[in-house]
Amino acid sequence: MRFRHRATAGLATLVLPLAGLVALAAPAQAATSATATYTRTQDWGSGFEGKWTVRNTGTTTINAWTVEWDFPSGTKVTSAWDATVTNSGDHWTARNLGWNGTLAPGASVTFGFNGSGTGSPAGCKLNGGSCDGTSVPGDAAPSAPGTPTASDITDTSVKLSWSAATDDRGVKDYDVLRDGAKVATVTGTTYTDTGLTAGTDYSYTVRARDTADQTGPVSGSVKVRTTGGGTDPGPRPGGKVNLGYFTEWGVYGRNYHVKNLVTSGSASKITHINYAFGNVRNGQCAVDDAFAAYEKSYTADQSVSGTADTWDQPLRGNFNQLRQLKAKYPHIKILYSFGGWTYSGGFGQAAQNAAAFAKSCKAVVEDPRWADVFDGIDIDWEYPNACGLTCDTSGPTAFRTLSQALRAEFGEDYLITAAITADASAGGKIDAADYGGAAQYLDWYNVMTYDYFGAWDKTGPTAPHSPLTSYPGIPKEGFTSAAAIAKLKAKGVPAGKLLLGIGFYGRGWTGVTQSAPGGTATGPAAGTYEAGIEDYKVLKTSCPATGTVAGTAYAHCGSNWWSYDTPSTIAGKMAWARSQGLGGAFFWEFSGDTAGGELVGAISDGLK
Repeated sequence: MRFRHRATAGLATLVLPLAGLVALAAPAQAATSATATYTRTQDWGSGFEGKWTVRNTGTTTINAWTVEWDFPSGTKVTSAWDATVTNSGDHWTARNLGWNGTLAPGASVTFGFNGSGTGSPAGCKLNGGSCDGTSVPGDAAPSAPGTPTASDITDTSVKLSWSAATDDRGVKDYDVLRDGAKVATVTGTTYTDTGLTAGTDYSYTVRARDTADQTGPVSGSVKVRTTGGGTDPGPRPGGKVNLGYFTEWGVYGRNYHVKNLVTSGSASKITHINYAFGNVRNGQCAVDDAFAAYEKSYTADQSVSGTADTWDQPLRGNFNQLRQLKAKYPHIKILYSFGGWTYSGGFGQAAQNAAAFAKSCKAVVEDPRWADVFDGIDIDWEYPNACGLTCDTSGPTAFRTLSQALRAEFGEDYLITAAITADASAGGKIDAADYGGAAQYLDWYNVMTYDYFGAWDKTGPTAPHSPLTSYPGIPKEGFTSAAAIAKLKAKGVPAGKLLLGIGFYGRGWTGVTQSAPGGTATGPAAGTYEAGIEDYKVLKTSCPATGTVAGTAYAHCGSNWWSYDTPSTIAGKMAWARSQGLGGAFFWEFSGDTAGGELVGAISDGLK
């Protein structure tokens, strides 16, 4: 997928390092008649939420405050609110904002932060003086309880049991979380959840609280499916997969959010979503844009549920919106996709220790904050043992090894898929890796049957970027959907594990005088986000199709020449996919479609 890179314009304020922030407060004043108290309010294993409370215990007004502390190496602040937080190494400083620096006698103010690591603050100073010895609690938060076990499962209820947490002061009670939201607080180690929906998937975790009201980390999760209700509560047209990619960065310049899947009508027609992209760094899976993924707040009118996010809820952003989408459309399965054009360079290192890579991916997918959101993982390695943005030399067996390790780590209950090349030329990218051998470990392949031709060849010849079949004058043999599917079948990949790819965009040239394919050009046509590429929703009216070739539409308007799929060509491609016994189709990506989900509907109708 050639154009999968993150939009960054306008985001500078989100990515400045904490050390570079400029304090807004006046210089600190000496004050001993005040206290600063720290509390770890949440802990989710890979990170935590901390809160400081500054209280004026004296008889005169405090006009500004500064809290300083030291973290042990490996513990740091990742984001903060209601204070300006900076650091010098492991020494951290928080200063009041312009509106919360004044504290009358008896008044208090709190500020908070999210952190990574396991340490607690030490050496607290308040306005250069003592924090009165109350800033660092002497006791630790409770341990994580044991992973719950489920029993007595019915259509509407389930009994949960877990082993007790430990704490130096004693455990007071436990929170029971269903799909990340608290549903009960109990004093024992069992709970029966009732009022559930038949035939529905749920995920449960628990966390302990001690007598000092410190909350410990969340336990491991247990997935439960209530009885009854059938085995597939949602649409699956003709038993086929209809999968779309949702881009993490689309919430910025494109202003495309999870709710758009609802308002467009697409949510009722798809079966699966690939959330793109997680990164691959140092041979491991990693969340890429934390703000978009789980920190961005949504107002009531922007959210799927119609409920506004609050500043202190455990999960916000795209992940929480996807959770709400699944609650509204329980048939939809969501996979976390890692890699893509920009982030595939890390897979070579990952393949050197495939087991460790798989373990890191499962830790991200099963993070207790969003474990209920994802039903599987998609690997978008562009391209194993071949060249994409960078060239990989990990060898022809690396992709199979990686796929095997993922299945061994995730087990049979998770979907594991891969987006793969559609280059069927002799000695091309399909021949570079063991896609046939890896297929046994994967549920299906998303065969990227697009981006065959484009304005990276500035002078042309003009050619459809997603040809279904060959045609006279095609610039390169083997660059068609039919050739790719045939080659993969010949390598032993079952037809039912192959999905046909559809691009919700066009590729185009300018300086073209010839209407039919094969013309010369002077360079890429102008595009909204990138030269040579444009969304279908724009091209539909700005440069309507004037012909078809090899099952794909093309358009010549002025000096521009574009190729893209329309509802009509998609209908033809879906008919071909059915005739080949393919498992369905997928598309890149939702935001290229019209506001009414025209192309998603065409795929859904065509697969029936």
